[in-house]
Amino acid sequence: MNPTLHDRTIVLAGGSGGLGSHAAHALAGEGARLVVSYRANAARAQALSGIATPVQADLTLASDRARLLDAAPSLYGLVVFSGNPARVSSPGELDAALRLSHEANCLGPLLLAREAATRMKDSGVPGAIVLFSTMQALALFPGSTAYATAKAALIHGAQLLAKELRGPSRIRVNVIAPGVTQAGMAEASIAAGKYQRYLDEGILARYGRAEDITRAVRFFLEPDNFITGQVLAVDGGLTL
Repeated sequence: MNPTLHDRTIVLAGGSGGLGSHAAHALAGEGARLVVSYRANAARAQALSGIATPVQADLTLASDRARLLDAAPSLYGLVVFSGNPARVSSPGELDAALRLSHEANCLGPLLLAREAATRMKDSGVPGAIVLFSTMQALALFPGSTAYATAKAALIHGAQLLAKELRGPSRIRVNVIAPGVTQAGMAEASIAAGKYQRYLDEGILARYGRAEDITRAVRFFLEPDNFITGQVLAVDGGLTL
């Protein structure tokens, strides 16, 4: 059996959404102590209050990141689901969308990861950090400049952190790159038919499910896991 996560403290940043809430229930079922952050949707976060401590936090603000980590003493794991689709409907919107995406999809998550790693090292707690990128950072999808650019930079930053932490600290940093998943930000695009052709052409057997992502999260959180600095595409082979 896999080593347990029972009584281990794990922060799920942005974990009240479709992907995060599924992971929260799975990890809580294993006995993990959870802290779930949300930026604006308090009601959605409160729905998890029976299994997790909700904390309001904007990851782009240093004070909010500190408050979030303060709520999780003896931190073992950090999973950052937070992000912004940074959708652009006209060329004139690209400038603002790139800036927003950099803040929400790269800067905030990466700074939180580094700050969490510092606390883990200072407390001598081996642990795991899992960041979320996207299939759009691994393959070229026209129209995804704002979103994909920041998410690709996040991968590079995560791998740098993993290299800095490897060795005696036993703090691992890995990245999940979801594909078309029927939870989270992809739901709207699926409903609009944006990805239907991948089913019609037999490229995908089905869309991804929240449980597919939760399995990957649990895999990277597994105590004494021997993997760090890696990117796992959970996309059914779409980016092939």
